[in-house]
Amino acid sequence: MIGTRLSRALEASGHHVLSAVRRAPKNDREVRWDPARGEIDKTKLANLDGVVHLAGANIAGKRWSESYKKEIRDSRVEGTKLISETIAGLEHKPRVFACASAIGFYGDRGPAELDESSSPGQGFLPDVCLAWENSCRAARDAGIRTVNMRIGVVLSTEGGALKSMLLPFKLGLGGVIGSGEQYFSWLSLDDIVGAMQFVLANDSLSGPVNLVSPNPVTNREYTKTLGKVLGRPTIFPMPGFAARLAFGEMADELLLASTRVQPRELERAGFKFAYPQLEAALRQVLR
Repeated sequence: MIGTRLSRALEASGHHVLSAVRRAPKNDREVRWDPARGEIDKTKLANLDGVVHLAGANIAGKRWSESYKKEIRDSRVEGTKLISETIAGLEHKPRVFACASAIGFYGDRGPAELDESSSPGQGFLPDVCLAWENSCRAARDAGIRTVNMRIGVVLSTEGGALKSMLLPFKLGLGGVIGSGEQYFSWLSLDDIVGAMQFVLANDSLSGPVNLVSPNPVTNREYTKTLGKVLGRPTIFPMPGFAARLAFGEMADELLLASTRVQPRELERAGFKFAYPQLEAALRQVLR
């Protein structure tokens, strides 16, 4: 979802984009890689200016079993390690490596305001994010400017949380999850694409960078705003125990966790958000 939009935006700006694929390449703009086997076609990676890595198993793709949790972790950690070590070993190294991470790094922190200087939280997702970011070490040690993009909840009808919520909300079956007081740190798809282009171009950014709106909201505020934009009531809450019955461990780390994050580094570097307020972002996304 994000990679496709980012590629289009970069190409529209005059850049030449190579896409990593797991099948046989169809043209000279595709690079074959197999992260499970630790293989990547290095012959096509000469003279890159930048590398963006967004791949990873969907954390909300299905109920978390121990085997799926291993897939979530390995798809991020091993893939990142492969790319990091490969570009670190190139004769002509890229100037920047922008690698996805997530605000799951911070864990469930209640109403506390968090930024890039905040410590990691406790739990499965913070552990995954910490290992994910550490997998970039080879690129960083090779002198490549490395950015760990801690991405919030991306608002899009193409995928992610909003897409899964749309049908029940349109049917008037939406409502608050748990207490409704847990914070929800979000970003529009247009702004995340813009922020990633900004990260690639801005040499002052390295290390962790939060890709979120400067205006996080509680689940209650999000629910009310989405209902308003859709013109539907939001009177069917999902209690915490029901969320846990339905989603298991995932409920505590994704639906009921509170993560109130600020994009301090983006703001310091001068990034301007197109949709900093939730209602305007939802109206743009939902047309």
